[in-house]
Amino acid sequence: MQFTTFGNISRAGSYLLFIDLRAPVRVSFGRFMGGMEFPLDRGCYLYVGSALGSGRGAFPLATRLLRHASRSGDRVPHSISGELLNHFRSMGFDPGRKASAKRLHWHIDYLLDPPEAEISQIVMVTEPSRLEHRLASLVASIPGTSPVADRLGAQDASSGTHLFKVADPADLLERLKIAIPMILSSQTPPTSPGHP
Repeated sequence: MQFTTFGNISRAGSYLLFIDLRAPVRVSFGRFMGGMEFPLDRGCYLYVGSALGSGRGAFPLATRLLRHASRSGDRVPHSISGELLNHFRSMGFDPGRKASAKRLHWHIDYLLDPPEAEISQIVMVTEPSRLEHRLASLVASIPGTSPVADRLGAQDASSGTHLFKVADPADLLERLKIAIPMILSSQTPPTSPGHP
């Protein structure tokens, strides 16, 4: 299965993208580190992100993940995009009119755009709390993961990264299936005003 979901039914949440890089590439992540090119070997990479927007009728997780599964210009989208769209449609998502061409904006966009990169698996944490940095710390603590560069994909953090090279993606996925429910069970619901 290409999708694994944890959490409550929520239209917002965090996600982990497993990305297969089928051949070595050199990637400049926009203006990160002055536009420096990073040589990336073939293999599996993992990106941790979130989509926590709100608004009536908004479905930020669907919108963000479908954007990640597309490419700029007239490039062929990731093969997971059709199944991903059907998945979100089954949850009531209506993409409406066709989106305009994707413009590269976030660091991860630059890795997902070349044809050598394919999203192979998505882990969704459908919980509207901010868990992105906790999930990135979790991934960093698991043996067989190594950061591509400090603060890459995590410019809003003072340290850490959100993009990792993964030695054994199947092992990592199994470890995440155990650890993510533990993170979610440690979440305490916010108290309403006037209540302790």
